[in-house]
Amino acid sequence: MGGKVYGYARVSTREQNLDRQLVALEEFGVEREDVFADRASGRDFERPEWIRMKAALHEGDVLVVKSIDRFGRSYEEIIEQWRDITKDIRADVVVLDMPLLDTREDRGGVTGALISDIVLQLLSYVAQVERESIHQRQREGIDAAKARGVRFGRPRKRRPGIYKSTRESYLAGHITRSEAASRLKVSISTFDKWLREDRVKDPSSGDAVKRGNRR
Repeated sequence: MGGKVYGYARVSTREQNLDRQLVALEEFGVEREDVFADRASGRDFERPEWIRMKAALHEGDVLVVKSIDRFGRSYEEIIEQWRDITKDIRADVVVLDMPLLDTREDRGGVTGALISDIVLQLLSYVAQVERESIHQRQREGIDAAKARGVRFGRPRKRRPGIYKSTRESYLAGHITRSEAASRLKVSISTFDKWLREDRVKDPSSGDAVKRGNRR
């Protein structure tokens, strides 16, 4: 007697639609009540419906998904989960969009499970090479931009028009750092940074600050 056939579907956000996946699973023959569907990111496998589906799978069952990326984004984790299902639970997996990823049948004396493992390893390798290529292009782009003088990071906060008079009031001891920052509508740390920059340009610019008004 054959095992039970389950389906798994996933979208990343609540706004996305599961319909295409559900239709594909239904056309394969999966009963709607046997479909587990998550609305969750594919960054890991800590998803409620995935966990429920794994608990429901038994030896001889079949798990059907529309495409390999419905499992998740990390091929390393996909391979780990795939082997857990096919080797430990001893259930089969069918990926509708990629017929080679079907562990149910032998093909010319070679088992579907073996072919699927080879294909998964190849996909994992290709994904890793692509990630490294993307990172390399990003690094090269950043280096080229820096060579052209492009600045990265948060833009520097511009000093308000009243900065000079506020700074002079602080240096004369008429207001505190906190009051100066409040007037300029910036944090105390930003005001301190501006003062340090002024001292670098003119080392004598901070000498007149009264010790009692530094706060």
